[in-house]
Amino acid sequence: MEEGGQNAIPANAFDLKLCHHPGTYVLVLVSTVQHILQVGKLGELILMPGFYVYVGSAFGPGGVRARVSHHIKVPDHPRWHVDYVRATAGLEEVWYTYDSVSREHQWAGVFAQMKGALIPFHGFGSSDCHCQSHLFYFRSMPSGKSFRRKVRAKFCDHSAVIIERIGSAPVGSVDRRLKEQRLSGSKRGQWK
Repeated sequence: MEEGGQNAIPANAFDLKLCHHPGTYVLVLVSTVQHILQVGKLGELILMPGFYVYVGSAFGPGGVRARVSHHIKVPDHPRWHVDYVRATAGLEEVWYTYDSVSREHQWAGVFAQMKGALIPFHGFGSSDCHCQSHLFYFRSMPSGKSFRRKVRAKFCDHSAVIIERIGSAPVGSVDRRLKEQRLSGSKRGQWK
């Protein structure tokens, strides 16, 4: 990967205050151009310019720190569905919680109800559960603070949700760039 490219790892990426505890996490990814991806056995995914939120859990060895560290790097050999998206989309933020209870399905339910959320690919990241998807699309950067409020209101026993910024560009500039592309006639995908 070229230095400074969309997927380049910022110098502070490994300065995240992650622990080895189990928990649930969100990757907020951004795609500034359209890509067509082959996602393992799931098939073809049209990745449109915009923001993608992937919800995952980390209950294996190394907990949240190990799983997020895996996703910070662009993998040579994709292991999980999100690795295919990560190969072309930049990582902007990581939201996570330390909890002995998996919140992955609860969080996917919250995202599915958020204003502006679309499901670009049914079954993505959710082949082992009944969720429609663990990947959600937003035209604009989703609000971590709004998500945190919704989680607190819905699940009174929920641990704190921590939000860490990774991307090097200010969110507003990415939003403006994506809006300019939409106004200039960039092609839209097949899903809405």
